[in-house]
Amino acid sequence: MDVGVLLRGGVTPGSLERLEELLLQADFGVPVTLRLVADVEARATRGEVGTHEEFLAVLRDGVERALRTGNSDPALHLPDESPAVILIVGVNGAGKTTAIGKLAARFREEGQSVLLAAGDTFRAGAIDQLRIWAERTGAAFVGGRAGGDPASVAFDALDAAIARKTDIVIVDTAGRLHTQDNLMNELQKVARVIAKRLPGAPHETLLVLDATIGQNAVAQARSFAQAIPLSGVVVTKVDGTARGGIVVAVHEAIDVPIKFVGVGESAEDLLEFDAAEYAKELLEE
Repeated sequence: MDVGVLLRGGVTPGSLERLEELLLQADFGVPVTLRLVADVEARATRGEVGTHEEFLAVLRDGVERALRTGNSDPALHLPDESPAVILIVGVNGAGKTTAIGKLAARFREEGQSVLLAAGDTFRAGAIDQLRIWAERTGAAFVGGRAGGDPASVAFDALDAAIARKTDIVIVDTAGRLHTQDNLMNELQKVARVIAKRLPGAPHETLLVLDATIGQNAVAQARSFAQAIPLSGVVVTKVDGTARGGIVVAVHEAIDVPIKFVGVGESAEDLLEFDAAEYAKELLEE
């Protein structure tokens, strides 16, 4: 995000207006944008913003504070007793299956056993795609028949994980538009079945969002948060957009921590979220 030209004439009404435009273009959303601009203006009035470096520092501080406000702990909170269950939700095309594969690779590198459950029984090829990720990462795999009941797949996966003493179960779900009430109801059923088979589970429910879709990601986040309790957000394709403010806007909208960001295609490109580092990189010129 290029803010380098804003201070050529100092902090003026014109530069503040241009800053507001840039922040909105970068998908910070209106509430965060107005707060950041007001903070810059107030600190400039106090004489704290006179150089370009000070200007950037104030912006970075504001972005970081926004990301650390409220429910913002990026750590995964998994139980000591196995299996830990992670439910993955989101719309088609957001990168759910790839995020699952990258998470599996991360856990496997840590020496933990992993089972992937192919709860997306509707999309053609989804079961095979997840099976490939299981083979690639050395994870176990449980899948049902195409068109089958996703809740049954989740139940069977937990049965298998408990019997095998597996450390981590990651449950995929069918991608659904946030406006499809029937599919949202089905998602709630999957969560209920998981909780019935293993009280306290799912221990993490992660929403996968595509950073390149802008403010639509906020609408998706709100709808999923209304349908099912979310514990974290995974934002994919952050490397492919100049509109990285969406990460801040989503956190602001639903008060759920950003836990991972995807910055590439390889298994190593799913990064644990760091608010300070993200603010720094977002405002690099």
